[in-house]
Amino acid sequence: MPPRRHSRHSFAYAVKDANGHLVLHGTEPYRFKVFADTREHVVRDGDTLFTLAGAYYRKANIPRPSGLWWVIADFQPSPIHDPTLQLDLGRIIYIPSVRTLTEEIFAERRRRSAAP
Repeated sequence: MPPRRHSRHSFAYAVKDANGHLVLHGTEPYRFKVFADTREHVVRDGDTLFTLAGAYYRKANIPRPSGLWWVIADFQPSPIHDPTLQLDLGRIIYIPSVRTLTEEIFAERRRRSAAP
């Protein structure tokens, strides 16, 4: 089954391992870049990557907006590797805009460059 649309694995491709099993071969995640429309969010009590993604992408007509937590995690200058850890209060979290999602992170040209 191929990855769902907006999955963090949508740019991965399958390769066969030594035993003939298909495994996903990942590509480099989309890292932080400076864009004029990037939002800064100061972490408050109760914030998680899941709640931030849901709050910022809910109105973008994206299915399962909380599922885009990984975009926010990867987009930080120092990426967040464990989404289950509590975010430090007062930390600035950079939120890529919907435009950045559609025109940069999920761009078809990026998909083509990820192919082997």
